[in-house]
Amino acid sequence: MSDILARMRATVLHSPGDIRLDTLPDPVLEADTDAIVRVVASCVCGSDLWPFRGLNGEQTEAQQIGHEQVGVVESVGSDVSGLRVGDFVIAPFMYSDNTCAHCRNGVQTSCVNGGGYAGCQAELVRIPQADGTLVTVPGEVDDDLLPHLLALTDVFPTGHHAAVSAGVTHGSTVTVVGDGAVGLSAVLAAKRLGASTVIAMSRHEDRQALATQFGADHVVATRGKEGAAEVTEILGGIGADAVLECVGTGESMKQAFLSLRPGGTVGYVGVPHGVEMNIPAMFRRNQSLAGGVAPVRNYLDELLPEVLDGSLRPGAVFDATFALEKVADAYRAMDERTAIKALLRP
Repeated sequence: MSDILARMRATVLHSPGDIRLDTLPDPVLEADTDAIVRVVASCVCGSDLWPFRGLNGEQTEAQQIGHEQVGVVESVGSDVSGLRVGDFVIAPFMYSDNTCAHCRNGVQTSCVNGGGYAGCQAELVRIPQADGTLVTVPGEVDDDLLPHLLALTDVFPTGHHAAVSAGVTHGSTVTVVGDGAVGLSAVLAAKRLGASTVIAMSRHEDRQALATQFGADHVVATRGKEGAAEVTEILGGIGADAVLECVGTGESMKQAFLSLRPGGTVGYVGVPHGVEMNIPAMFRRNQSLAGGVAPVRNYLDELLPEVLDGSLRPGAVFDATFALEKVADAYRAMDERTAIKALLRP
């Protein structure tokens, strides 16, 4: 491979636990609807830890990793009309044309011309369906605003999706299972939607503090039936109207339903690993399950103005910043839970 082409630094997972910053060819426009974005900031997601820990099945080859980034448009294909070189953009973690029937119904994650892409923990990224995917941020973007914009690429809209899926509205009682960045985002999202009482289930003091900052009214550190009993006691003996499941394990899903009142809904956004549902119990209690992959693009027109006017500050989930060359340290910090969410700067 020509050294002339091999210029970009990019994060590559070679095998579980083996994260490296490699030099790869710069991405190029492959379709007239593509754009190339120079990354200004990216981050490590909790879902990146699944392959890092070897929990996504056997890995047969090295692969680029990362799916959250904001940056500046470097070049655009001939069919891209809504973007200009130099625009600062938010890149949802899945691409979509934003015009098909599924997109019009708010499920851009199922776009007929869409899909997922990895490789955002890098210096350059190719974005398919650029007009439908990328959202331009007007004006100058300073360093103080950067983490809040980056949070809109995945983590905050994912927490928001859990709350929307569970039907959280003014006066709802809510319990959040999971105190990672998505769970903490779900606390903030539930309060933003008008929840009267939000209970954060967390065992870690730093995460409890951020949950409280985001609006949690109570923190419950116990788990299982004991934890559910504590939630139920706080909520007057009936459980939560909505439980937001933000982990994706069998235990976390069980905890969610234990904490839910009859007739309530679990909004789930944790990537499922080893989850089995007790459908007969759900049937008897009229309990519902809704959620899935967050359609970030569907929410950005609503959320971005609040970030820009300062009324919504989701970027507080980033409690550690690493230079891109220290990406392996960022993964270790996330894996060892010494960081809630690690922000990366090229």
